[in-house]
Amino acid sequence: MKLTTAQALVRWLLAQRSETLDGREVPLFPGVFAIFGHGNVLGLGTALEEHRDELPSWRGQTEQGMALAAVGYAKATHRRQVGVVTSSIGPGALNMVTAAGVAHANRLPVLLLPGDTFTSRAPDPVLQQVEHFGDPTATVNDAFRAVSRYFDRITRPEQLLSTLPQVARVLTDPADAGPVTLALPQDVQVETYDFPEALFEPVTHRLLRPRPDRRSLTEAAAALRAARKPLLVLGGGVRYSGAGERALAFAERHGIPVTETTAGRTLVPHGHPLHAGPLGVTGSASANVLAAEADVVLAVGTRLQDFTTASWTVFSPEVRLITLNAARFDAVKHGALAVVGDADAGLADLAGQLESRRVDPLWTERAAAERGRWDAHIDSLRAVSDAVPTYAQVVGAVNDLSEPQDYVMTASGGMPGELIGGWRGSGSVSMDVEYGFSCMGYELAGAWGAAMAHTGGLVTTMLGDGSYLMLNSELFSAAFAGHPFVAVVCDNDGFAVIARLQEGQGGNAFNNFLADCRTAHASPPRVDFARHAESLGCAVFTASSLDDVRAAYAKAREAAVAEKRPAVVVVRTQPKSWTEAGAWWEVGVPEHLSGRDGIDRAKPSQVRYLNA
Repeated sequence: MKLTTAQALVRWLLAQRSETLDGREVPLFPGVFAIFGHGNVLGLGTALEEHRDELPSWRGQTEQGMALAAVGYAKATHRRQVGVVTSSIGPGALNMVTAAGVAHANRLPVLLLPGDTFTSRAPDPVLQQVEHFGDPTATVNDAFRAVSRYFDRITRPEQLLSTLPQVARVLTDPADAGPVTLALPQDVQVETYDFPEALFEPVTHRLLRPRPDRRSLTEAAAALRAARKPLLVLGGGVRYSGAGERALAFAERHGIPVTETTAGRTLVPHGHPLHAGPLGVTGSASANVLAAEADVVLAVGTRLQDFTTASWTVFSPEVRLITLNAARFDAVKHGALAVVGDADAGLADLAGQLESRRVDPLWTERAAAERGRWDAHIDSLRAVSDAVPTYAQVVGAVNDLSEPQDYVMTASGGMPGELIGGWRGSGSVSMDVEYGFSCMGYELAGAWGAAMAHTGGLVTTMLGDGSYLMLNSELFSAAFAGHPFVAVVCDNDGFAVIARLQEGQGGNAFNNFLADCRTAHASPPRVDFARHAESLGCAVFTASSLDDVRAAYAKAREAAVAEKRPAVVVVRTQPKSWTEAGAWWEVGVPEHLSGRDGIDRAKPSQVRYLNA
């Protein structure tokens, strides 16, 4: 078939299918997010227009926002579907690098198709081309190499034949999942080649379930049999494997307390007697207490990042760590006993070796007892009668009014600690907290993608004023396209959680709260978030008290669904009230600053803690 490179790529995208966790067949690539410019409008743009009914194209307002929406889509579909994002060359392409970092850190698949400069070099230097004096082959798209799981620059049409199978491999393999970047020079996009018809035959990509090596299973089972106080940690890999029920059955059979990471949050019903709560800095004191006492930790589907492990202070120094992970890269970290394989298959095999062995009931019962104390603490935070609502109270109000099939999300600042530590889920997979890259702006752009994918319930995203100002343009994209969700914007006058970190470690208040930032005005301007969101096509509701929050959120839910557009709730919140899990986090505190007593006090205490 004589096709241009761009036409062949689009036809290949259409031929790829995926099998969901419940066995349904769906398109692997359900749509394309596109902003056209020179470098993609005539090549890829023309090819997409030819198939506009089969492969929907959604126009965003920023390339970063579109790519973050694709990331949110991948998370909401358990990595079973992949968003495609295309841009022009130059700034359009570079705008997607941050989103690629989000996808890479969180092991989420996304396909990025940035335009690129001419391979012929005949018209060089073209508009937006950055010339490298010593390397004419380098373009701005080389910036994607550091944040791509797979990168290629297509310089001849026939190169698609060898690279597209690798693209599919990376996007669908649980061990390798992450962003793929195919840089597409604008002259190559429109060159033709006689492509074999076999390239466009339908292919269904099914979830791989590699089984662990029997010897590592035997060793892991022996360690668990010898454990007196084992702890089960569930990460995002459990979610993507569809192994939540298997993990709970495993814990119930052996009486092992269960805790969750950020990516694994809401896998366990909140009230389950074995649920110890979420783990780590943004988790719960209940889970952290059990983690400190555990002698064996079985961590399933998690890369154990610093917020989960409290910079590796949450576990006892003598703990025996067992990791079950599809990616060997993650499984071997920190000297763990590595069991490499699918979470569902691995837990089934491990249960077979453990047979009916059960833990001491006194340890089993600690999960519910400790979590009960944490629940009482959260209840006390929600019951505070201050006039200005706290983050904890806003989360509680949204939690109370949400349905079991709903989907809640956040990304950065102080909200992750409130949502992870305070949310009470029913056990359905209902939460997306992007805290692998902690990307401000993901909250709104990612919600657009999640709203496309999660059609069984309503998506609610929660964010601060800083994130709203960082990236809000995809509110208009969602409103224009007709994808409803609710955004709860908590306005506390600045980057409050970073101010907390700054001042808590001895620094002076500086450049975080708006009151501490440089300005030429005695009375600086304030953002009217309600009017701004309304101008972007959203339904808007404001709140100044906790009762207002409940009423506004209820109305926003109704409006979003009825009007098929985002509904925004704007609420003033307290700037210095937080949910504390009582865990350590390692940060870089200056060893000494002359005349700064706060800094001098902070660093020695940190050193003493680590040495202990």
